[in-house]
Amino acid sequence: MTSIKNRKIADLIREFPFLTSFFNDNGLEISGKEELTLTEYFAGFDEDEIEDKAIDTENLMFQIGEFIKQMIAFLGKEDDVVTTVTIQPGFDKSRVAEDFDDLVIRQGEIICIVGPTGSGKSRLLGDIEWVAQGDTPTGRSILVNDRIPDKKWRFSSADKLVAQLSQNMNFVMDLSVYEFVELHAESRMVEDRDIVIGKIIDKANSLAGETFSPDTPITSLSGGQSRALMIADTAILSKSPIILIDEIENAGIDRKKALSLLVSEDKIVLMATHDPVLALMGDRRIVIKNGGIHKVIDTTDEERKILSTLEKMDRTLLAYRTKLRQGQIIKKIENT
Repeated sequence: MTSIKNRKIADLIREFPFLTSFFNDNGLEISGKEELTLTEYFAGFDEDEIEDKAIDTENLMFQIGEFIKQMIAFLGKEDDVVTTVTIQPGFDKSRVAEDFDDLVIRQGEIICIVGPTGSGKSRLLGDIEWVAQGDTPTGRSILVNDRIPDKKWRFSSADKLVAQLSQNMNFVMDLSVYEFVELHAESRMVEDRDIVIGKIIDKANSLAGETFSPDTPITSLSGGQSRALMIADTAILSKSPIILIDEIENAGIDRKKALSLLVSEDKIVLMATHDPVLALMGDRRIVIKNGGIHKVIDTTDEERKILSTLEKMDRTLLAYRTKLRQGQIIKKIENT
């Protein structure tokens, strides 16, 4: 980290918003002095102030630097941007080498993982989550940003490379939706907390088949509502650069909006699915067979055209499902 002594207070706070709490906790008034450098700021104290407040300027300068380092480590703000994850080939359950070149997955991509039950989709996820270095049953290696990754991705409880959204979302906490999201926002020391919480709940309601209010107890959310809330919360608050979604087709949410939200937040999305609509929404799909990566398929132009037809069918099915929920008589739906 570059020296902070000659940087303006305003610039430091803009980069490290949590610094305001340091100044407040130490009784240091900075209002109206934001354009001063730290050196100029501390030089402005007269001898009486220094004595009355027991100010040790050199020690305070050191403490500010340490505070910034510790908060960066806690919040994961330095060197944590993951732009690429590379899967280097290993072998399948029969010890046959996987036949593909290094597979580079980029920030903002949607990668689908397809294959029969028990084929090894979870093992692939495990390799990525563990940032394998040839030390797992598949022999694969994982690079982050084209290099051997920092060990923090393996051993730090605060830094997780992969955030998983499992098929079942069962809440047991006696909290409202607002309180639940607020708890997560507080743990991330989020600025403008109310705005962020409101954004998460709004996004969740745009994904869910049925809306809910901030006061709704999370234990009373339906499966679709729970999944929608967790997708919005993960997209906006999670530090994990990779999101794994397991069989989102059964979630009862707007799947296309969910994927768009995750990608818009610069996540890498890995999605295990058997749904052709979702599989063709991805940029590529990894085919798993006998525990190994059998092939990697780029979604073709022809498949995109097929996707358009499938999406139309999907909208029709969703419209019929909505009518059923509302107790209406099912009639033919035109122009869906």
